[in-house]
Amino acid sequence: MVETAASTDVPIDPIALRRAFGTFVTGVTVITTRDDDGTPRGMTANSFTSVSLDPPLLLVCVAKSASSYPAFTNAGCFAVNILHEGQVDVSGTFASKSPDKFQSVTHDHIHTGAPVLTDSLTWFDCTTFSTVDAGDHAILIGQVRAFGTSPTAPLGFCRGRYASVKDPLPNGWLASHGMIIGYLIEAGDGLLLRSDGKGGWVLPSARRRKADSQLVIDGGDALRLVPDETFLYSVFDVADSDPGYLVYRARLAGEGGARTRLPADLRFFPLDDLPDDAIATHELRSMLRRYVRERQAGRFGIYMDSDDGGRIAMIDGEARTWLQTSQDQGQ
Repeated sequence: MVETAASTDVPIDPIALRRAFGTFVTGVTVITTRDDDGTPRGMTANSFTSVSLDPPLLLVCVAKSASSYPAFTNAGCFAVNILHEGQVDVSGTFASKSPDKFQSVTHDHIHTGAPVLTDSLTWFDCTTFSTVDAGDHAILIGQVRAFGTSPTAPLGFCRGRYASVKDPLPNGWLASHGMIIGYLIEAGDGLLLRSDGKGGWVLPSARRRKADSQLVIDGGDALRLVPDETFLYSVFDVADSDPGYLVYRARLAGEGGARTRLPADLRFFPLDDLPDDAIATHELRSMLRRYVRERQAGRFGIYMDSDDGGRIAMIDGEARTWLQTSQDQGQ
């Protein structure tokens, strides 16, 4: 179909134009800011692009008809949160008129005070560099003050529908500090696994390792752990393009997995009945088999990947605090 405007007497059909714009495959973002009284505001948007590296600039377009338009144009700061493939529900929530959009997401203040969705694929925290009037929209150009990213696949959008994006990570895309942090979380005789959404099971993962009693896993859910029983268990790569894995073993606090309310994609499996055939990679399968053997023996090791198949250093004795060990060595 060809649409032309040979003269000012033949206007462009806005519906046809919208459909034509929609053939451009984009990512999906949630842009966020705050009202004058500090109330977080946010909306779904796919009119986003990078502008400059020096200075670091990006832009988003905000419809003047949006209820949060005054907040975005007056706040002096905003965040752009690019969604990953598992956040279709987040996109839908922020595209709605729900008054409680932020109740279903984990968010934080990083630099400017704009709400940053910490589970997003990538986020940019910006001060407003300039605002450009553009028809029924305003173009907000933001100067990036802080940003963060993850190895998750992006959520795509095309022709008014969400699109799946095949996203193999290129070599060197993430440095070692971007390694995936997985957790072997026990409760009773069960081990916690997370659905990968494709019929398989993987380890729950987190953005960072914190030695405290609460772990926020990817997805925004918080689990209470026993701090004294969290230790490094395995370090390995899956492929040359993979950022690598750090795996910790831990134990769920409280009465055990059977009585713990968990999100639908998390499930405890008995240690003697793990879904071996549905584990996502052979590296994870091998690690889980070792973990079961060592749990049965009550003696754990730390695995380090290497060119000759890897090495395991076995750990003997009970866990002790560093302070206690230092005091004993000083005697």
